[in-house]
Amino acid sequence: MRIFLPCCVFLWAMLPQSDMQSAVPATVLNCCEGDILVLLDSSGSVAHYEFSRLLRFTADLLRPFSLGAGHVKVGLLQVGTSPKLAFDLNAHDSQESLQAALQHVRHLQGDTNNVAALKVAQRLLTETEESLPKILLWLTDGAQPGDVVEPLMELKERGVSVLIVSTVHGNYQVFQRAVTPPLESHLYFVEFDNVAIITEDLRKAIIKIIRAERLYVVHLTSHSAVLQWRPILTADSGIYELWYSSGKTDFETRLTISGGSSRVELTNLQPDTTYTAYLRPESNQRLFDTLSVTFTTLPDVVSPSVVSVSDSGPHQIRVSWGPLQPARVQRYTVEYGAIPSGQVRTVTFHSQQNSTLLTGLDQDTQYLVTVSALHVDGKERAMSVRACTQEAAPPALTDLQLTPVQPQEVQVAWRAHQEGLKGYWLKWERKNSQASPVSSIYLSPSSHSTRLTHLSPGSQVCVSPVYSSGLGDGLCCTALHTG
Repeated sequence: MRIFLPCCVFLWAMLPQSDMQSAVPATVLNCCEGDILVLLDSSGSVAHYEFSRLLRFTADLLRPFSLGAGHVKVGLLQVGTSPKLAFDLNAHDSQESLQAALQHVRHLQGDTNNVAALKVAQRLLTETEESLPKILLWLTDGAQPGDVVEPLMELKERGVSVLIVSTVHGNYQVFQRAVTPPLESHLYFVEFDNVAIITEDLRKAIIKIIRAERLYVVHLTSHSAVLQWRPILTADSGIYELWYSSGKTDFETRLTISGGSSRVELTNLQPDTTYTAYLRPESNQRLFDTLSVTFTTLPDVVSPSVVSVSDSGPHQIRVSWGPLQPARVQRYTVEYGAIPSGQVRTVTFHSQQNSTLLTGLDQDTQYLVTVSALHVDGKERAMSVRACTQEAAPPALTDLQLTPVQPQEVQVAWRAHQEGLKGYWLKWERKNSQASPVSSIYLSPSSHSTRLTHLSPGSQVCVSPVYSSGLGDGLCCTALHTG
């Protein structure tokens, strides 16, 4: 906690405002990622000129930050009789937009309803991405804060850092319980006439919470890792020193990377091995902390490790394999044959092909399919699967004809494929039937016609072939002029 008195800031107060605003620390640009919700006392207990100074202070405090997704997001919630959201955390992705919005924020006057405003703040800060750091920056005159400890404690329990700037008349006992430690950098008591003197210290405290200088892995395989970091340097301001090693050996690999880079790929790593990488920005302008990350490469995968079948039909099967490893594999070979003692056929493919359609197969037959890979080191790896072709669909009836013979009688004739034929099902509608109006009869495979009597007017006659594999598609005709 810090208390600032007017006598300490007389010289600052004499400085032109333009000089203060032009002193934007370049090192803050692109430094951070997180959410900052400013809770601004806009009630009637704050004089209009004090409100204007708080707005100017807020603008100067936030001016150096890069805004938008992947950077800093800023929202402004005003305290009055009812809380008013001046703009939410996703409203501004540029300083130009933010600064213009701050100039248009109006003094609400009215009561100081901090509790209602904190309920809105809870909703705004807890509905955003959980992994990002969040800050509630409360700017208040400290007068009659109300029962704010409980809602602020709830925010802190959800990972929100609470920072407070109050006048020297604020309730220290309440605020020291509400603020997130450490008090010396997160709680300030200062007259609003002199609030600008805390700008740098408060900004440093904010940066410490949301600083995004971190090293992380964005892609990982069994033999490589891609590391990425938020740009800290430029091509002209310095270089990065990177080194990494595993616990299995004392050998350390070192790299020098351009200051304009923000990612690097580490290759020739050992599979299923834990590595620790360190990145140190080197610059004459300032000292930077060394970043680090620990990761474990994936277990080694030697192709083929997966073989699958699809698009199965009566005479074909599609075989796929993976993963593709053209740098490690010379060629693939697919061998297939019917089980148990069918002829084995072989097909060879280049190292960048991972599927083929096997055709000319026997229907309703089980095949053993083996995919093997010849690697560049001379070793060979194979993997086998069993696959079945489908049974062919039974043939359909090829022709059906109805010929009127007598009133209510027709001659029915048909034709069908003879291979595997077991017989025919014939169905028709009978006139004045005492039982079921639909009659059916099973006929031998040698039958090709029959006569039906006592047909109902407009009766439908259907004939379906029966094969050993099932019922084939039939044909239907309507008997006309039956009397």
